[in-house]
Amino acid sequence: MKNEQAACPACRTKERSEAEYKDLINRLSRIEGQIRGIKRMIENNAYCIDVLNQVSAANCALNSFNKVLLSNHIKSCVVDDVREGNDEKLDELVKTLQKLMK
Repeated sequence: MKNEQAACPACRTKERSEAEYKDLINRLSRIEGQIRGIKRMIENNAYCIDVLNQVSAANCALNSFNKVLLSNHIKSCVVDDVREGNDEKLDELVKTLQKLMK
């Protein structure tokens, strides 16, 4: 599978446990609901500060999702590849962290 990934980087996949999958999907569903709620607030001419407070809550939820996903990635993908002598995942992780911290 490693060779397949090298040949097609866009084809990379990650098998997640049932618990991890459900947790991530539930988080995304809640975030999706928050975004729909923000849209409704705009459609209903809600007060700006009220909308901004809801946007802030959605941002916090996305940040929380990122933290969980990043933790899972480090504990599985990165650790596995480093143990196999593949340090490329560390470089990829550093680049991703730099993007997240902008």
